Amino acid sequence: MKREKQLLIRISDEDKERIQAKMEEAGILNMSAYVRKMALDGICVRLDLTDVRQLIVLLQRCSTNLNQYAKRANETGSVYAADIEDLQSRLDEIWELSRQSLARLANIR
Repeated sequence: MKREKQLLIRISDEDKERIQAKMEEAGILNMSAYVRKMALDGICVRLDLTDVRQLIVLLQRCSTNLNQYAKRANETGSVYAADIEDLQSRLDEIWELSRQSLARLANIR
């Protein structure tokens, strides 16, 4: 989108400091982007995606383990019960973390 129009506003030093503090709190570095977002939507949301990153790591581990189990099953014709239990435990952990993350996201207003 091409932005050709300019909007000029006058603010006090205190207003500018408050705006900059709120920008930092929202994790936004560009004042134009922040002011535009606030003027158009009235809100800037900064999500903590730590849980999502943790889910991705757990999914990657499960995927790696599953591939190793499949390879072993193809080579030897058997899969160890302990391997399946380990994978089930990791999947249970992923589901629980998913439920917690979705509950927190649902509470965002």
